[in-house]
Amino acid sequence: MQLQQLRYFTAVADTRHFTRAAEREHVAQPSLSQQIRSLERELGAELFHRARGHITLTDAGETLLPLARRILADAETARREVQEVAGLRRGRLRLGAPPSLCASLVPDVLRAFHTAYPGVDLLVTEDGSQDLVRALADGALDLALVITPLPLQAPALTTSDLLREELVVVSAPDRPAPVGRRARIRVEDLRGRPLAMFRRGYDLREFTTAACRAAGFEPALTVEGGEMDAVLGFVRAGLGLAVVPSMVAERSGLRVTPFSTPGMHRVVSVAHRGDVSPSRAARELERILREHLAPDGP
Repeated sequence: MQLQQLRYFTAVADTRHFTRAAEREHVAQPSLSQQIRSLERELGAELFHRARGHITLTDAGETLLPLARRILADAETARREVQEVAGLRRGRLRLGAPPSLCASLVPDVLRAFHTAYPGVDLLVTEDGSQDLVRALADGALDLALVITPLPLQAPALTTSDLLREELVVVSAPDRPAPVGRRARIRVEDLRGRPLAMFRRGYDLREFTTAACRAAGFEPALTVEGGEMDAVLGFVRAGLGLAVVPSMVAERSGLRVTPFSTPGMHRVVSVAHRGDVSPSRAARELERILREHLAPDGP
């Protein structure tokens, strides 16, 4: 009994059609039929009732199907684990991150990961933390960088703090400084000041709005709805100030004014599903992330 025969058998069982099964397995239909016949001879029982245009499983086929699926799943697990032990020469890693981190931390970390493991395909999803949490829970991501604490219950996720990042105010360098000669700005200083604001559902929008309301006022928005690059462009054009993470601000070319108000920071955590052990690729990426953020890192 060969794994290939079991794959062909399950394909016919799924499609109930020999030609469609052959197309799914990318093999000629006569070859697939021959392998099924060979499997039936070896087992000493027919696996399918073959009526014209109507393929059904025999009792023997019904008995074999769950066993075949289990054997194929075990073989796939063995293949993946051996590949991981072999050194991540091939594979795929699906990472999610907020746009602010995709514009700052993620490119450098992915460059280091790709240098170490060039055979691993990298797929990046850029979204807000709430959407990334849902994608993790649905199995669409292997690992995600999220802003914690999470605003929704995520009992199936395991999170671990990665860094505490200060938030700052950026402004156009060719415009007057937002607080004159003062080195730092308070949240209260944003009252009545035009702000370039991110789209709804964006972590930084929620944080900025909450901070302004806690100080007793609603933020004054001149333009809103953008992603990180768009908001930085609005600020550069003199349309307003913006509250952004310090790593983004350092690369923006804009004037940077830190907050004097305590608590104007965010916590970035790495998250994965709690009911599934992260792959070796995901573990390696997390290791590279932590090394990159270490005091003596890049």
